[in-house]
Amino acid sequence: MTDRAGAIAERLARVEERIDGACSAAGRSRGDVTLIVVTKTYPASDVRLLAGLGVRHVAENRDQEAADKAAACADLSLNWHFVGQLQTNKVRSVVRYADRVHSVDRPKLVAALSAAVAREGREPLGCLVQVALERDGAAAGAAGRGGAAPEGVPELARAIAEAPGLRLDGVMAVAPLAGKYAGRPREAFGRLADVARSLRAAHPAATMVSAGMSADLEEAIEAGATHVRVGSAVLGVRPDLR
Repeated sequence: MTDRAGAIAERLARVEERIDGACSAAGRSRGDVTLIVVTKTYPASDVRLLAGLGVRHVAENRDQEAADKAAACADLSLNWHFVGQLQTNKVRSVVRYADRVHSVDRPKLVAALSAAVAREGREPLGCLVQVALERDGAAAGAAGRGGAAPEGVPELARAIAEAPGLRLDGVMAVAPLAGKYAGRPREAFGRLADVARSLRAAHPAATMVSAGMSADLEEAIEAGATHVRVGSAVLGVRPDLR
């Protein structure tokens, strides 16, 4: 095993231990939580190392990097998740490799994804409504990372559910840096759990809750996350992106 492979294996084992512990503390089965490793800025060779260690879910947030990496790893049995802000001019590329898009945040994107899926003739694309927790209770138009305010989730979810070629899988959120939940991931993910429950009442198959990253996966699992998105805790400190 190379030094890089050994380092990734060690970090992955530590993250798995954290997930196990969080599931145990929350009274949940380990099988209820899927680890998605976020491989942005890391090479396709790292994706291959992860696959060799049993990882089956990987995520990217930039289309050009994701498309190249997915092509380079096309021989591997992987599920590709797109988790970044998505512009409509990148949609046709994304639907060629992504199994799920976690960052559906506006009706225009829903329409573009649906049209792209039809053009590609592919199987239905899993979509999650990105929830902007920083906008919960804030004035209309409040700035944020992107996403629908909690009160806007039902309308956007309905648009996804009705769009040909799309499948409504659930919700996604990031612990906010602003607003009333800033610095309070437990409360933030608790609010997301409320949103997710309301969504399931209307769309019972939309059971996925994508939440929690390297720093706050325990709080997300406690609140009911079904998928955690972990990057640096598995692959190390990211290269300088400047």
